[in-house]
Amino acid sequence: MKYHSVITRIGSDALHFLKEEVPFIILFDENVPAELAEIAVLHKPEKMLAPIGTGDMVLLGEKVYDVTAVGDSVNQTMEELGHCTLCFKASDVPDRPGCIMLGGDEAPEADDFQEGTILEIH
Repeated sequence: MKYHSVITRIGSDALHFLKEEVPFIILFDENVPAELAEIAVLHKPEKMLAPIGTGDMVLLGEKVYDVTAVGDSVNQTMEELGHCTLCFKASDVPDRPGCIMLGGDEAPEADDFQEGTILEIH
């Protein structure tokens, strides 16, 4: 396991991004400024044990996604702020420097993001 965290809060506008053409979720640790907390899924991360890379797996509760691309700033912002954007689109090129691109059999749903849900990267 490279990364483990538990979702602690869902910002009031955080789940609206799942309805976009390319669904995404913005992650931040619990120390996020209030103005960003409303658009983010907040989590309590443990120390990142290894860099996140293409070919890793993201476990979100019971769902599994393959990491198809990782933006240039992801590992730094995850280490420092618990921050990245999970983009649910299997692409070998990240949409933005802070994106982890994910492919999987099941589309994410709002119910996948609940307080207490475990997020792991292997």
